[in-house]
Amino acid sequence: MRDTYKGFRLLLVHAHPDDETINNGATMAMYAALGAQVTLVTCTRGEEGEVLVEEHSHKAATHDDLLGEHRILELAEAMKALGITDHRFLGAPHTQFRDSGMMGTEPNERADNFWKADFDVATEYLVSVIEEVKPHILITYDEFGGYGHPDHIQAHRVAMAASDKSSWNIEKIYWNVMPRSVIQQGIDSMKELGSDFFGADKAEDLPFAKDDSFVTAHIDGNGYVEEKMAAMRAHATQISLDGPFFALSNNLGLQVWGNEYYTLIKGEKSEPFDSQGRETDLFSGISL
Repeated sequence: MRDTYKGFRLLLVHAHPDDETINNGATMAMYAALGAQVTLVTCTRGEEGEVLVEEHSHKAATHDDLLGEHRILELAEAMKALGITDHRFLGAPHTQFRDSGMMGTEPNERADNFWKADFDVATEYLVSVIEEVKPHILITYDEFGGYGHPDHIQAHRVAMAASDKSSWNIEKIYWNVMPRSVIQQGIDSMKELGSDFFGADKAEDLPFAKDDSFVTAHIDGNGYVEEKMAAMRAHATQISLDGPFFALSNNLGLQVWGNEYYTLIKGEKSEPFDSQGRETDLFSGISL
């Protein structure tokens, strides 16, 4: 790792508030603390999310439909915890793309959702961000959106199309990946204590668990795991303190969330590597 990352720029494109913290919170906090410019673009406000806090249950889309506005506040608090000052919603202030919900649901049929958005318009909004920020690195989802949510898939499509259309060349692009071995370790440990992780018996049961061969980079962000956990707590309507995420931490220790994994799909792998030949610095090979 370098002593300072001043002048280096990282852009993340996510679907809903909280996705960034679960997938990349330690990475974001680490690079921001070391001087890099970290920009987050969130494509929707997560209006269709399940509300896990009783006092906010009336804000659900099926009631007063105020959850999106509340999740804006949660995201702002999470970004404070991670030390991120540049976070934006795609298209704001001109356009708001609504949470699409899962395929086959009523929200997925709404004309104003992100899944049904004019793809070229959404892409151009992100192109403008790329050409303003000029990131060296882009992080987003794989083509399945991690687990098949329409907004995740659309965020992937928009991010990849915008990176192609922009006049700025992004040197390295990474997709988030959750290795099966890590998930299986968590499942096994929680079974021993009589608990479970999303009801899964084995890692293969979870759509977001990928074969370890997809991992080309491993970021050890354990020095910033407290910031990540604070950001997770900020997303209180979505991440329960006694739910599977925090249960995994209680059973395996906080380091389970300090390690984050990526697949490099554009650019060259560069030293330093860990013992498994995985990059340990996303900015490796990039010079200012």
